[in-house]
Amino acid sequence: MPKSELTALIALLDDPDKEVFNAVSEGIINQGLGVVSILEQTWESSNSELAQRRIETLIHTIQLNGTIENLTKWVETGATDLLEGAFCLALFQYPDIHYSTIEKAIDKIRSDVWLELNENLTALEKVKILNHVIYDIHGFTSNTSNFFAPQNNFVNQVIESKKGGPITLAIIYSSVAQRLGLPIYTVNLPKNFILAFKDRFKTSSIDNPRDSILFYINPFNKGAVLGRKEIEHFLNQQNIEPKDDFFLPCSNQITISQLISSLIYSYEKLENHEKVHDLELLLKIVL
Repeated sequence: MPKSELTALIALLDDPDKEVFNAVSEGIINQGLGVVSILEQTWESSNSELAQRRIETLIHTIQLNGTIENLTKWVETGATDLLEGAFCLALFQYPDIHYSTIEKAIDKIRSDVWLELNENLTALEKVKILNHVIYDIHGFTSNTSNFFAPQNNFVNQVIESKKGGPITLAIIYSSVAQRLGLPIYTVNLPKNFILAFKDRFKTSSIDNPRDSILFYINPFNKGAVLGRKEIEHFLNQQNIEPKDDFFLPCSNQITISQLISSLIYSYEKLENHEKVHDLELLLKIVL
């Protein structure tokens, strides 16, 4: 739609005629996420309370529809890129962000790790380099002081602030590792979220699928390396019965579903019921 036509539509947002507003809103909503910034500017300059309320409703509808569309497409095309899934969710709150910006930040970390790697290193030595670059050089850390803040679950915010929750830090860590060809995958451990370093030369057996895991990594604790016994001890402390799923890599869809669930919990604590409702709709897409 030409900018002049869009401007003309926006100018009609304070029209008291509901039929006019319905026609105008449909035209604006059809423009998608790209129109949100223009609506925000209009809201700031408007003196009409009616227009501002309608703009708020339009922005909410556009952002929710856009996120539903992006997540649905991500799932339908195989959910192969975990970072892309996290980006689709971040668009829910930050419609102006670009995937290229996030990918560039991840690639910078990947490049810094690659300079230190060589084929003679053991898996543990490679993880030590990953940890040094991610946590020491790039300064990523766990946000323990504000653990339940929603921004801990938006990948763009975590990349910008260098602080995040367990799931987002796991997504960033595994995204860097997999771009380096390292078999590090997310594991949906209850009340935490960790990573597994798989043995690329050893396939899991039917009797014990955990045989293919070399060790585990806790991205929320600066990449601390864990063994199976430490995870079993953690589960025992939490009075959680061990299940195979707690020790094995999970799908990208499960990872994003846990990210959405974490956001739901954050907004529940803030009593933001509208956000909770929207996120529950998004959760159904990835489950």
